[in-house]
Amino acid sequence: MGLVRIGNIEEVPRGEGRRFRLGDREIAVFRTWAGEIFAAQPDCPHAGGPLADGLLGGASVTCPLHDRSFDLRSGRNLSGDCEDICVFPVAIERDGGMVVELAE
Repeated sequence: MGLVRIGNIEEVPRGEGRRFRLGDREIAVFRTWAGEIFAAQPDCPHAGGPLADGLLGGASVTCPLHDRSFDLRSGRNLSGDCEDICVFPVAIERDGGMVVELAE
């Protein structure tokens, strides 16, 4: 897929995540209170919980179903009892558009 424009930064409130559909794929985008932006797979590998609805703390997200936490910079599982998540490079363009880099 390469670089894909997914929407505008204003669609993701500070301190929250949102789900975006890109053709047949979905991703979760997170905007921290500090203004950092992260993109990751949309579902928790433990039991499929919606990560975009999770609790955002700094650069980590905690799944709302079973409290598994993940580092949004690396995708690493911080709870130690399930798989890591896939994270994707994301950037903000001058007009506020969000661009994510997705593997083919």
